[in-house]
Amino acid sequence: MRKWKIMLIFFTILTIGGLFILRANTVPTISFFPLDEKSFIDEANTSLTLESVTGSDSYNIGWSINSSSDKSMYLRQDVSLLFDNGILRGVRSKWVQNTDQIHMDETVASEDSSHFQSISFHHGENHYGGEDIKSVQAMTYDELYVIDSPTTPIKAFKQPVTPFESEWKELLDRSSKQQLLFQWHLLIQYFQINPENYRAIPLVDLYKYNNKPLPNMSQQETNVLIGRLWEGIYKNYVIPASESSENQLESYIPLILIDKQNTHLYVLFELNGGREQLIQRIPEIKN
Repeated sequence: MRKWKIMLIFFTILTIGGLFILRANTVPTISFFPLDEKSFIDEANTSLTLESVTGSDSYNIGWSINSSSDKSMYLRQDVSLLFDNGILRGVRSKWVQNTDQIHMDETVASEDSSHFQSISFHHGENHYGGEDIKSVQAMTYDELYVIDSPTTPIKAFKQPVTPFESEWKELLDRSSKQQLLFQWHLLIQYFQINPENYRAIPLVDLYKYNNKPLPNMSQQETNVLIGRLWEGIYKNYVIPASESSENQLESYIPLILIDKQNTHLYVLFELNGGREQLIQRIPEIKN
């Protein structure tokens, strides 16, 4: 009888362990492979809109992420980050096998005047048999200013068209920039990095290099750097952030520091009180 109990306990442990491993193996990650020159993300979009006003000083933001590829792929995955006045407000990720489309829609409740920014990374894998795997990728970005003024109804804009909107944009930009510069300065000091040796790029500005090479790099080198960079950001920033409950999520826009000699880069960020640095080597691409 005791032997049967031991065998039952052993079997239970194996079963639980097997379920844990299966669950761990099904957690999606972004993996960079050589870029596919014959396939691509043909349409992609990130959109922020003022969806509704819910009170005198509260409202809902619509956050939409869409992408489609030129064909159905073995794996399609999109990840998007939403920042509110430079502070991480939300993380969304979705992956689907054997599809050419990804679609995500979220509604985010907020209040007070804010500058919302969202950057998304759209990714896909083409499997051509054996170990021949290729990547496709693209980035999109959107921003939205929401003004909650006691003298006017809640309104939103992307680019100011009136002096009133221009004043609010300048105020929100200046306020968030001061806070971000302070946080980034603390991280640079903490990790004892000499900023004069690096080019600084806030994560939300990375989309500008979709079709524009980084300084002293070709477009091919830039694309490879961006793909590898998002692989590291996803594993080290997106996944830990997504495992935090939103009311406990504390983080500012990560700062990317690219060595001026193009040998390595840092991604500096603080997440829920922990200061982190991601270090990546920049490989030399031989044409």
